[in-house]
Formats: sequence, C-alpha cells, structure tokens
Amino acid sequence: MGNGNAYFIDALGRAGLRFTAVRHETASVAAADAYYRAGGGLAVATTTYGAGFTNAATSLAEAAQARIPLVLVVGDAPTAGPRPWDIDQAAFARSIGAETLVVTAADAAEQTTRAVERALAGRVPVVLAIPYNLASAPATDTAPLRPLALPTPIRADNLDTDAAAAALAAAKRPFILAGRGAWLAGAADALGRLADLTGAVTASTALGRGLFARSEYDLGVTGGFGQEEAMHLVGTADVVLVVGAGLNQFTLQFGALLTPGTVVIRIDDEERAHPAVTQFVRGDARLSVEAIAARIERLGSAPSGWRESLAGLADGSLRARPAGEVELPDGLLDPRRVATRLAELLPEDRVVVSDGGHFIGWANMYWPVASPNRMMMVGTAFQTIGLGFPSAVGAARALPDSTLVVTTGDGGGLMALADLDSVIRTAGRAIIVVWNDAVYGAEVHLYGRLGLDQTAMRIEQADFAALGRALGARGSVIRSLGDLAEFEQWLAADGTGTFVLDCRVSSTIVAPYQEEVYAFNTRTK
Repeated sequence: MGNGNAYFIDALGRAGLRFTAVRHETASVAAADAYYRAGGGLAVATTTYGAGFTNAATSLAEAAQARIPLVLVVGDAPTAGPRPWDIDQAAFARSIGAETLVVTAADAAEQTTRAVERALAGRVPVVLAIPYNLASAPATDTAPLRPLALPTPIRADNLDTDAAAAALAAAKRPFILAGRGAWLAGAADALGRLADLTGAVTASTALGRGLFARSEYDLGVTGGFGQEEAMHLVGTADVVLVVGAGLNQFTLQFGALLTPGTVVIRIDDEERAHPAVTQFVRGDARLSVEAIAARIERLGSAPSGWRESLAGLADGSLRARPAGEVELPDGLLDPRRVATRLAELLPEDRVVVSDGGHFIGWANMYWPVASPNRMMMVGTAFQTIGLGFPSAVGAARALPDSTLVVTTGDGGGLMALADLDSVIRTAGRAIIVVWNDAVYGAEVHLYGRLGLDQTAMRIEQADFAALGRALGARGSVIRSLGDLAEFEQWLAADGTGTFVLDCRVSSTIVAPYQEEVYAFNTRTK
C-alpha cells in the first residue's frame, strides 16, 4: 500500500474483498502469481506508483515469462503530466512483457473488464493503471458490467488427430509426456485413458508433476530431475506424444532425451516450431486427446503391452533415488539424505512452493505431489531466486486447508527475508525447509568448477531457525537427522503455525540436473 493505491485498497475493503498484505512490492505480484498456479483463480496484485511499481519488476517479468494471467493494479502519474519522480510505467511494463491499460472516470469499468479479458485470453500479466489525480474521483460509467468475452477452446483438425491416433495405435513403445498446459486444460483424465488404450509409459515435465493418476506406469519428471535409467528408457520409445509442454532444454536433457528419428507428436493451442517435433496438432489439449482416444477406440487396436513388460516400472525401482551418504568428509548433511527423510515425514496433503537455486533438485526429485498445482517452481521462467517466501503467501491463500511447504536456499531466503514474516502471518500450517549450505550453489557448481574465484559465490552462515523464531515461528537447526525430533513431535501433535527447518547441508553434493548444465556448458566451449 502506498499513496498511489490507498484509495483503491480502501475500496476493496468497502466492497468486502479480502486484501492480503505483504512486505515488499515484488511479493505482491509473486503471491498473486502463486495464487493462480495453486488454483485459486485470477491473480490480482497491487502496488503504488514509481518505486513501488519498479520494485515489482522481477516478479512481473517472471509472471510474463511463465504465462500467468494476472492483473496488477498500480498508481500512475497524474493526467496533467509526470512529476519529477514519475517514470513511463507503460514502457517499463512493455519491456518485460506486460501491457498497460489506463483508466479514466468515464471508462474505469470497461478498462478493468478489458484487463481481465486480455490477461485470461492471452495468459499474460496486464497492468491496470490509475492516474494519481483520479484515485478518489467518482466513476461515471456506472452501467452494469458486461460479460467477459473469452475465446473458446480450439478444436483440432480431424485429419491431425486421426494421424496422431494411427501413429500411437501402431506404436510398439508409446510414450506420453505432459506438461502444465495439459493440467490447465483439464486433460489429466483423458491422458490417463489414452495411456491405458495404447499401453503407453508416461512422464511429465517439472511443472506437470502428479498429472498421471497411475503412478505405477509413470516415470516421474523428465530431464535432470529424472532417474537416470528411466531417462534412458525414454530414448527407446518409437512414438512420443507431447501434450501442453514447452520442450525446453531442461526437459529434453539438452537434446539427449529423445533419439533422432523418433516420431514426436505435439499437441498445443499455439504452434511453435521445435526441431524434435514431426507431427503437430493445433488444438485444446483435452479436446485433442479425447479425439485421439476416441479414434483409437474405433480402430480397435490392442494396447502395446510395453509398460507391463518393463522391469522396474510397476515396482517403482525406476523412480528410486539415491538415499545419500550417512557421513560426509566435511561433517555436514547430505541433502539427499535429508530429502529422503523429509519425504517420509511431510504430510501427504501438502502444497510445495520451491524458490530458485541449486537446491531445486531435492524437492523435485524426492517429494511426490498429488497434482501439478501442488508443486510450484517459481523463478524458473525468468531464472531468478528470492521468490519463494513471497509466492508461498499466495499458495497459502489458494489452498488454506493444506500444509504449506516452502523449499528455499539460503541465498534466495536471505533475499526474500522481509516476506518470511508474511508467510508466518498468512499460513495456517507451514513448513519452511532451508537448504543452508553457505554458497550460491548454482554458481559454485558451474563457474567455481570452471576455475573462477568463489569469494562472491559464498555466503556467511545465517541462522534461519533463529530468524523464524524472532518472527513468531518455531525453528530448529538440523545438523543431524536426530535434530528433526522437535519437528516430528510438532507434526505428531498436529502443530499449527510455521516451523522452520534450517538444514545445514554440504555444498559438495551436486544435483544431477546441475551436472547436466555443467556438462552442456563445458561441451559447447
């Protein structure tokens, strides 16, 4: 709240709408972004003008890159012209991928309706600006709001879905890869049915985790978060169906995941060229998958039988992870061992919010989630850190009855420290896991290994447990698995509030995905 949006926030309260306060402007947008990702609905954030608006730039850029429909209501310069401290906010927003609409007294309702339409239809953040001198002015467009005009889902061409069905029906080793787009389109049930009809092995992108109900035939996440043998198995598929996934370099292991010559069919509502794709189906994910499944049923082909023949799939060994070392030479904890134990302890009904940093491998590799909206990787689209605590506020609002689990590093955690307070104030039950290794791990494990000076890559040890206690949470420093005893007692007593686990882990253990990044960077030099 600031003097550019004070009247707007006051009006929210008078209208009976809930306002959630955060401590930093970037947290306002990050929390709204996560609220949408967790299934809470349209994301709405607000900041004042000028410095308040520019403070929100990083999380606004993340929302733009991640294709999050979001409306950011901001103060703006007066209609008479900019003051010395005003900037061209529309140009600033445009540079990071967000359109700006400016309201007047005569069109406030219509501009607001347009902002919501453009956000939802384009899957983009839209800035709605209120000039300073109009903030308390009465609106003159008082007619009833018109209905939103939103596009209908695209129905794919029958020739395209029939061709995809024929390829999948004839496949001996079919594989289905689904991403967040499939979840947002409501395609999970249709994909499960198609997998059963074809006998396909399934997997998801990092943002689509938990999409497939039949986990016994699912490989988990592809790319660097995947189990090594499982990723080799993907390379043996003869037909691959990709649904609602971007096929970025991390998903495809920098091009190593799929074997050249594999038939790759991609379903998406936007046609984007990709060298691995051999057949493209433009259409809504759910409608397209349903059409393909119906066609396969009419063809009467039997399932391939591939998934039932694979050793280690149904029994889960192809999803098993290294449990980590009991002792390491530096005396610190193996993060894999901590992740394994926490996977046993964390409540099943949880929503996990992951900040960015080297540590992202541990939660994504070791902690299963019930559905894609219960694992939010924030910051990955814009390659930023420090959005974990702010985003957790939105997830807590969207899923208030679930246990909130925040996984963050010490670097991102310190960057976002102001909104550790917001998490503690907002969440009914939260667990914060800090992978505290006193380094910026992604930099150490790439540039440090390349011989660069590591002085700036290292962080003085911070006591996150004490910081949490100072703000009203409970907290323990975890130097051994035995130090989890107080946390386990809290869980057993159905404890409420926030518990901070300050896990002192070794920086010598490198996440597999980071090894891929290192190998790619050294290979291309």
